[in-house]
Amino acid sequence: MIRWLIVVVLALVLFNGLAAWLRRYFGFGRLPGDFVFRAFGREWDLPIGSTVALSVIAALIARWL
Repeated sequence: MIRWLIVVVLALVLFNGLAAWLRRYFGFGRLPGDFVFRAFGREWDLPIGSTVALSVIAALIARWL
């Protein structure tokens, strides 16, 4: 179980580091279904559409391999 926790944390750190790059070059966070709102003086992102698109791409790559 600890291995899965480490993998998930590393994946989240990697994804967080790549988020700005993905937004600039691939439009991550600007698809239909991605919500951006301001609350408590901060800007919050809910990239639901981008998450679904990345999940489909990951599933296709996993199926291909």
